[in-house]
Amino acid sequence: MARQFWKPSNMLNPVPAVMVTCRDENGRPNVMTAAWAGTVCSDPVMVSVSIRKERYSHDIIQKTGEFVMCLTNRKLAKVTDFVGVRSGRDMDKFGLPGDLHITETPAKYVSAPLILESPVCLECRVRHVLELGSHDMFVAEVLSTDIDEIYLDKDGRLDLAKADLIAYCHGQYFALGDLIGKFGYSVRKPRKKKAK
Repeated sequence: MARQFWKPSNMLNPVPAVMVTCRDENGRPNVMTAAWAGTVCSDPVMVSVSIRKERYSHDIIQKTGEFVMCLTNRKLAKVTDFVGVRSGRDMDKFGLPGDLHITETPAKYVSAPLILESPVCLECRVRHVLELGSHDMFVAEVLSTDIDEIYLDKDGRLDLAKADLIAYCHGQYFALGDLIGKFGYSVRKPRKKKAK
């Protein structure tokens, strides 16, 4: 097999396609799409999102110190793309018609809104801002995990497979595929069959 060596690039794919909401100091909400988002710590629970300095949401999040990260699914794919290619400077993204409509609903701990149609929303308070070059990384503590109850099973456990989540991969959106294993399945010993 032959390999090619390219110049450095951001080819760590796929990544989550999330919608990030914020609210400015005048109470006006906005939403943008981010693919450069991830988990950074489990105790305390923390996530990060990297945002270009020229993006409208960047200054709002920098000033308010909070945002909500909303997971996206197949039903939200079109609006997820749209709010990522249009600026909140020019339009109210919560006032869009038809299949681009998303519903603003109050969060519990932050002023930034939840997106009602999102399966899971993470309410976040910024703890660190890392100035990295083209993007600033906002590292934030998750204050609340807000879940649409339709994704809970009969025992109250979250079944995210039912949410039909999407991912972003090198400029394209994909629905997640088949389950191929669970954490630790490679080292789990086979269960012994019960004697009859």
